Amino acid sequence: MKPVVHIVDDDKSYRTATARLLSANGLRVEAYESGDQFLSRLSACEPGCVLLDLQMPGQSGLQIQRRLCELAPLFPVVFLTGEGDIKASVEAMKAGAKDFLEKSSTAATLMGAIDRALIQYERQRAEHDRLQGQRSLVAGLSPREAEVFRFLIRGRLNKQIAHALGISERTVKVHRHQVMEKLGVRSLAEAVSIAANIGLIDQDTASSAG
Repeated sequence: MKPVVHIVDDDKSYRTATARLLSANGLRVEAYESGDQFLSRLSACEPGCVLLDLQMPGQSGLQIQRRLCELAPLFPVVFLTGEGDIKASVEAMKAGAKDFLEKSSTAATLMGAIDRALIQYERQRAEHDRLQGQRSLVAGLSPREAEVFRFLIRGRLNKQIAHALGISERTVKVHRHQVMEKLGVRSLAEAVSIAANIGLIDQDTASSAG
């Protein structure tokens, strides 16, 4: 299913015209008259990107963006403003906004910004799904396998692991094999990479262990 462009703007005429433009270009659209309304429906929103007015009654666009970073970090934001505001633009981009456009921008410029935001969303979603899959694999290890895994990703030898856990080196090898099987990897370097990806170790440790 295609992602959705969420238009958040208190200007009804602009909101309606933009929704029609995007729909005519084959995009799925949802529109909201305020940031508060959008946030109240966020849990039920389909994923995609957000076209967000900078100045609105209630919470401003920048405030909504900060809440999105906490609640829905995968949603790229394209800011809209009636007037050029360099300070707000810089603040928005530092906070992770994908683009910052004036409402007078051409349809082509707007569509280009939305296309870039949706491409970013797809990339972020794919990466998020990949990491979630890796976390699930690690969570599927038995308690003993998890202990062996934690030693392996820190570069410990089988003999060292056996001594630390009070088990035989042969048993360590069995657990090590099971860890590799469950993680779907064929080398220690791949296992270490998974550990680094999901935050179990830092990149420096990963480099020395792998």
